[in-house]
Amino acid sequence: MATTDWNMKTFMKGASILTISAIIVKLLAAVYRIPFQNLVGDKGFYIYQQVYPFIGIFIVWTSYGFAVAVSKLLAGSTSLGESKAVKRIAFMYLSVLSVSFFIVLMVFAPTFAHAMGDPELVSLLRAGAYIVLVMPMLAVLKGAFQSEGYMTPVAVSNVGEQALRVAIILMGTWFAVRAGASLYTAGEVAMWGAVIGQAAGVVILALYYRNAFKGPAVKINTWRVVKELTYVSLSVSASSLILLLFQMADSFTVYNTLLANGFASDTAMEMKGVYDRGQPLVQMGILIASTLALAIVPLIAHHAAKKEGRGAEPFISLTFRTAFLFGWAAAVGLALVLPYVNEMLFETRDGSGTLMIFSLQIFWLSLILPLTAMLQGAGKVKVPTLLLIVGLVVKIVANQLLIPVLNVTGAAIAGNIGFAVIACGLLFYFRRVLPVKLAPLRFYGWLLVSTIGMLAIIIPWLFVADEVFFDQLSSRIGATVSALTAVILGAAVFLLIVMKSRIMAEKEWYLLPFGKRLARVQLMLTKHRR
Repeated sequence: MATTDWNMKTFMKGASILTISAIIVKLLAAVYRIPFQNLVGDKGFYIYQQVYPFIGIFIVWTSYGFAVAVSKLLAGSTSLGESKAVKRIAFMYLSVLSVSFFIVLMVFAPTFAHAMGDPELVSLLRAGAYIVLVMPMLAVLKGAFQSEGYMTPVAVSNVGEQALRVAIILMGTWFAVRAGASLYTAGEVAMWGAVIGQAAGVVILALYYRNAFKGPAVKINTWRVVKELTYVSLSVSASSLILLLFQMADSFTVYNTLLANGFASDTAMEMKGVYDRGQPLVQMGILIASTLALAIVPLIAHHAAKKEGRGAEPFISLTFRTAFLFGWAAAVGLALVLPYVNEMLFETRDGSGTLMIFSLQIFWLSLILPLTAMLQGAGKVKVPTLLLIVGLVVKIVANQLLIPVLNVTGAAIAGNIGFAVIACGLLFYFRRVLPVKLAPLRFYGWLLVSTIGMLAIIIPWLFVADEVFFDQLSSRIGATVSALTAVILGAAVFLLIVMKSRIMAEKEWYLLPFGKRLARVQLMLTKHRR
């Protein structure tokens, strides 16, 4: 395979391909949980969500974090022999980690299930364990392609593995439920869907890259490679892992505490399942922030290296303002329409108050993801990683204090507190190491005006919609029409005020993914001021 010519055009083209594939993958990851919950109900959803963080953490760490680490080491290789050696060491190291993790999950599955308060989760944990065995090849192949700027195979693999995984999970669950299998069996089928999906990703990459380990390798310092792989992979994937780690904290605390509060087992499972409805909603809400982290950070890295001009400062400011703007709008907007969205997606309005609080996590995560990515781009990884750990500890402590008093609502509040600690810590640290003016005061003023405008249209509209649609349509269809119309009206008013105020310049919209149409609308709205 020829080495790619590393100019900015090639680099940005590769970044764009990865960004588009990441959007598709993240959408699929969030959306499939909705029909899955509809198939298995809240109890079945609880079963799946209890176990998923165990495999999700390893997937993110290896297929994302390790792939980036391998890519970095390969990009720094001075010869073909050295790159072969790096691949072999990475593969062997990841293989040892994977087999170790597989054995731990297989042997200690009863211990983990007992610690979560549900011994029947053992079979799901053991089924999910097989996914780690395909990770070494997946991570090394992804890293090899990324190091050469050849992003198409990585994008195809990402989308292919996720699409197959979703298809198997939904079809397999449908057959299991129809056959009268238990919800635990349905959950086990879903775990096997994830395993097969990841294996398909390896096959796709292997078809593109058949000579990954052939040829002679030179002798290099194995310990140095292992240390670099561990450090880079953990620091790069830390911000992506934090949501899964918060979920794992909930897996060990929420159900157990509900039982201790006197709830019957089935009731506690359903309450946790209702609470877990918030996960796909938050994942969809942070899509813009995670896309920003992928799309704009390469621009920042490129311009930061320039000696002349303003460097990366305008791009840093743009990233922050966009993340703040859309994260805030998504969090507040979703909270406003949540009872309707809840019924539209999950059949009932159960737990809407808790989920309204849960959805506010979108705002904090929308700041955490791009801030962490920008700091990593500037070579600052230790403090952000430490802050993520501090936030996780705060979440665990807050869970212990709040769930006994407020049940699942306490867990939702604890999540917001943990993420708020991380976001505020990152902002404070960011201002210290990168003294860039992130946003002028008028930005926050107009954001407040835009929010008031959104509230002023959505709240009255929902009262009207309740009278109009619910008399004419079935409850779920009425909720769907109410939610979608409210979202469209609220988003339109919010964006119109933002555009009229010009807190985002037209040239800035053009830099954002799919921002050209918004730039044109803003030009039309403000042309009389020019």
